[in-house]
Amino acid sequence: MSLQYISDNKGKTTGVFIPISEWNELKNRYKDIEQFDIPDWQIDEVNERLENYKKEPEQAIDFDSAIDDIEKDL
Repeated sequence: MSLQYISDNKGKTTGVFIPISEWNELKNRYKDIEQFDIPDWQIDEVNERLENYKKEPEQAIDFDSAIDDIEKDL
């Protein structure tokens, strides 16, 4: 399997990229690989955040700004 590892700007591995052809092979071999349950509270939270964004999109900050704010507190 030809995996590619994704790292953040500090070199910490944060994810893995699987080529689609290999992902499709895994899905054929392991039929339940994509099956997962998202709790209702989490769905509600995402929906609430989307509604808030639609009402006031100017309140949102971009990803890089959010990460900068988080890193200030570390």
